[in-house]
Amino acid sequence: MAKGTSDTAEGAPRRGRPRSIETTNAILESAYALMATTGLAATTIDAVARHSNVSKMTIYKWWPSREALLIDAFLHHAAQMLPLPPVSAGTPAARARRHAVAYAEALQGEFGKVQLAVISECISKTGSAELFYARYLQFRRDALVEMIATGQRDGSILAAAPAEDLYDAIYGSLFYRYVFGIAPITPAYARNLVDLVLRPKS
Repeated sequence: MAKGTSDTAEGAPRRGRPRSIETTNAILESAYALMATTGLAATTIDAVARHSNVSKMTIYKWWPSREALLIDAFLHHAAQMLPLPPVSAGTPAARARRHAVAYAEALQGEFGKVQLAVISECISKTGSAELFYARYLQFRRDALVEMIATGQRDGSILAAAPAEDLYDAIYGSLFYRYVFGIAPITPAYARNLVDLVLRPKS
């Protein structure tokens, strides 16, 4: 799933006139702001067009559906709020801790509510969360899975299970706790969870 730059908030390249980055950002930021403040039901294409001062025709030309626009708006915000940890940030385990803590903290605010709402919208409209996975989760999951696998290869992560399963154990646990409100999701919990799952070398 490492799609690189092709898996950005702007989606797959299309023929025709190139997009304006400024206009694209205005649309995505408006869509996210509306989702966060007025809810998904009120975040219509009409509302986004008015808020961003962009024509509906432009929005429909660049996004195949309202759901795709909402996901890309969420992706655009997530890329700024939860950037993937660079190699310079330390060992794979240290980078995993940092990202898991940031995700746990983000879930406590509007980010968590918007993410859950967008996933729910995808399921209600299409019958599955496949669109959300393809446009948002797949790239990020693959990048973090590869980071974990790198730690396994260099011996800094001792857990022997497949890297995909280790990723799912960490982020699945965080999301499960958030959705069902089983217990508070604290930075300390996220750090301990990463250490429990990955077993980083001391």
